[in-house]
Amino acid sequence: MFSFSLLALESTVIAHGLSYPQNLEIARELEAIARTYGVEPRTIAIIGGEIKIGLSDAELQHLAQARDPSARSGQAVLKLSRRDIAPAIAQKRDGATTVSATMWLAHRAGIRVFATGGIGGIHRAISGQPSAVGGQWDVSADLPELAQTPVAVVCAGAKAILDLPATLEWLETHGVPVLGYQTDEFPAFYSRSSGLRVQARVDSAEDAARVIKTHWDLGFKSGVLVCVPIPREYEIPREVIEPFIARALREAEEQRIVGNAVTPFLLKRLAELTEGASVRANIALLKNNVAVAAEITKLLEIGS
Repeated sequence: MFSFSLLALESTVIAHGLSYPQNLEIARELEAIARTYGVEPRTIAIIGGEIKIGLSDAELQHLAQARDPSARSGQAVLKLSRRDIAPAIAQKRDGATTVSATMWLAHRAGIRVFATGGIGGIHRAISGQPSAVGGQWDVSADLPELAQTPVAVVCAGAKAILDLPATLEWLETHGVPVLGYQTDEFPAFYSRSSGLRVQARVDSAEDAARVIKTHWDLGFKSGVLVCVPIPREYEIPREVIEPFIARALREAEEQRIVGNAVTPFLLKRLAELTEGASVRANIALLKNNVAVAAEITKLLEIGS
């Protein structure tokens, strides 16, 4: 049975994104924003091998202190993609969910809307071409999850460190609707514009809910991506952020950082290079996305 009164939130931003105690404060604030719209938030994680669809304040604090040197929390909190869920449960580990894992667990729990910062996508190398691992494109697990799991994901586009044209092409090929919320362009996380057009524009939560419901009523099994530009006052324009991204990519290449360590490294370096502006932007877009997602959730509930 599906519920449109609940809104899923990821937990990796708590355990592996922001630093303590800011991450705990933001986690609490995101849940509070959802509740102001009459929607119940469900922050998703795995604690001690148990799937948690909604966390207590003590569990939020536990995840938030995962990277705090003064915390005595035992084993590190895992960063969970979809493939990591079963090992984490079987080995009774703690794990914070990324987009793909949050989508899968939300759908399993009957939750149809999920708010996050930005999705993963196809990585790029310093040359500007998609990076390759073993001769294959480095594709985030978020993309195939969007292609096969019917959850609406409200985000600020894909992370700006990625190859955005290739990411959009992948989504098109695999039939994932990409909606621009009050925009004709695909947002680039820190920047409101990427120069790339979305499939369709929606100018309100009502418009977005109508498209999402129609997509699923037609029998499609994919997710729907609702892309919300970062609030203008927190935007870092493309021409400002791009040199910092290029530098961080060079450093990652020089240090031979690969796999799921790449994104955390790049985001950390961007925070340093922008003197915290990228972190402030990340927090602002998270809050904005939760507010939009909560509005869509309420409208889907009414229309279900």
